[in-house]
Amino acid sequence: MSKIIYIVLTETGSVLSRAIQVYTQENFNHISIAFDPELKEMYSFGRKHENNPLIGGFVQEDAQSKLLREANCAIYQLTVSDAQYEKLRMEIAYFKRYKNKFKYNFIGLFCVAFRIRLKRDYAFFCSQFIAFLFLRAGISIDLCPYFIKPTDFQYIQGIKLCYKGRLTTYRTQSIQHMPIASIIKIA
Repeated sequence: MSKIIYIVLTETGSVLSRAIQVYTQENFNHISIAFDPELKEMYSFGRKHENNPLIGGFVQEDAQSKLLREANCAIYQLTVSDAQYEKLRMEIAYFKRYKNKFKYNFIGLFCVAFRIRLKRDYAFFCSQFIAFLFLRAGISIDLCPYFIKPTDFQYIQGIKLCYKGRLTTYRTQSIQHMPIASIIKIA
């Protein structure tokens, strides 16, 4: 048996988002993992308070939030084994239970720019967090979690693009019963 997870790449246009974009030269600079096609159960490392980019950590994201609803996005599906899916769920449960221990790894972002490998306990940036989850679940990634960018995930074996455009437009579509080819929209 297998299950589907969703990888959500976003670009919000915020000051921090644009600063990261200048360095990475990539269209998308944030990544989240979701366990449902409606993106109701979506997690990452990001802002704990929508209006303050300096206070960050483990968050359950709301695709309807002011910050995300107008974001440009690319949404990918990845089929994983039941065991991998359960391991991802267990890891998320751990992060939810101890969410106050975790902080956003701002220092790690600077280390990426200078190719410095720095391990910080209880601190992640978004793509480092997703890479950590994948490694813990036995999902193969070919890049070091300390240097991985959100857009690197689009090259993981077996990943499939199912939507590209505004997040609000995606949310209004009924994708559960549609074949992937019919929901892809290139903006």
